[in-house]
Amino acid sequence: MLVASSGGHLAQLASLEPWWRKWHRTWVTFDTDDARSRLRGENVVWGHHPTTRNLPNLVRNFRLAIKLLRRDRPALIVSTGAGVAFPFFLIAKFVRIPTVYIEVYDRLDSATLTGRLCSPLTTLFLVQWEEQLRFYPRARVIGGLL
Repeated sequence: MLVASSGGHLAQLASLEPWWRKWHRTWVTFDTDDARSRLRGENVVWGHHPTTRNLPNLVRNFRLAIKLLRRDRPALIVSTGAGVAFPFFLIAKFVRIPTVYIEVYDRLDSATLTGRLCSPLTTLFLVQWEEQLRFYPRARVIGGLL
């Protein structure tokens, strides 16, 4: 399962196509023109947005995560953030589904909120720059995706 907000987060996750192309997958993202265009032909479930400080949509995304993880039981969840990732990572932790979180490439001066929330929940936390290790000391540096 590939989970990301639309826009730059989705673009970074989509850049991993050589890896994800060979696996059966479900995407969870927001229903935007960008996402519809980028994910044409893919199995997509639309999450609820906006997520930032929007409690009703957070609850809706928790319900969606419970439903999808129960129904699909993915072997792995991969995310580049943002807000839509947290409910999926929290539920995945409880049902023992491995997760991989990839912190965004453009945040070098501080940790992202979603990164801070997902870091203790994730099986593997990846960053794209050495500088990001000061915020996530247990992360692994993988280099830039884009």
